[in-house]
Amino acid sequence: MAEITIYSAVVCPFAHRSRLVLSEKGIGFDLVEIDLQNKPEGFTEISPYGKVPAIKHGNERVWESAIINEYLNEVFPEPSLLPSNPIGKAQARIWIDFANTRFVPAYSNVLRNPDQQKQKEAAQELYNHLQFIENEGLGKLSGEGPYWFGESISLVDLTFYPWFERWSVIKHYRDFRHLSEFPRIKRWKDAVKQRESVKAIAHPKEFYLERYARYAPVTATAR
Repeated sequence: MAEITIYSAVVCPFAHRSRLVLSEKGIGFDLVEIDLQNKPEGFTEISPYGKVPAIKHGNERVWESAIINEYLNEVFPEPSLLPSNPIGKAQARIWIDFANTRFVPAYSNVLRNPDQQKQKEAAQELYNHLQFIENEGLGKLSGEGPYWFGESISLVDLTFYPWFERWSVIKHYRDFRHLSEFPRIKRWKDAVKQRESVKAIAHPKEFYLERYARYAPVTATAR
C-alpha cells in the first residue's frame, strides 16, 4: 500500500496539479477517483469541503491543491519544487496566489459565464493576465531556461499547467485564440508538456472538449 492516497477527479485541474507534483517527486500513491456529481458517502470525512484533491498521509488529511503541493514538497524534500532562497520562495508563492485568485477565476468566467458581456470582460481580464505572465513572470524570472524559474521545474509551473492543457476548451467554445501572441508562454507550455510526469496523465483536446461542453453554453462568444 502506498504512503499517500490522493482523492482526485480526472476532469479537475486542481487535482491534476497535485497528481503532477506526486509524479515529479516520484512518490508512490494510491488513486481514488471521485465522481463529483455523485460523491461517495463519507467523502467529507476525508475532504471537509467535499472537493478534490485531498490526500491521506498515514492518519493525516490535507486538502486544497496549493496547500497539498507545499505539504508534499516539505515532507518529501527531494527533488525540491521551490527555489532555495527566501525571495525565490516568496516569488513562487506570489505566482501561485496569482494563479488561484486572478488567472483561474478569469479562465472560469470566460468559459462558464452565460452573459455575453461578462464573457467579454473576463476575456479581456484573461488577456491582461497572459501579458502579465509573459512580461512580469516568465520575462523576468525564467532567464534562458524554459520554466518559471529557469532550468528547474517548480510548483509554479505545475500550478498553472493544467489550465494550459485545457486551453483548447476556451479556444473552441469561446474563440479565445490569443495564446500564440505570447512566445515565452508558448515556449514554457511546450517544455512542460514534454515532461514525463505530464505525458503520463495527459489527455487530448477531444477529451476536454467533450467533458467541458456542459459548462460552456454555446450561444455566446468571448472573443
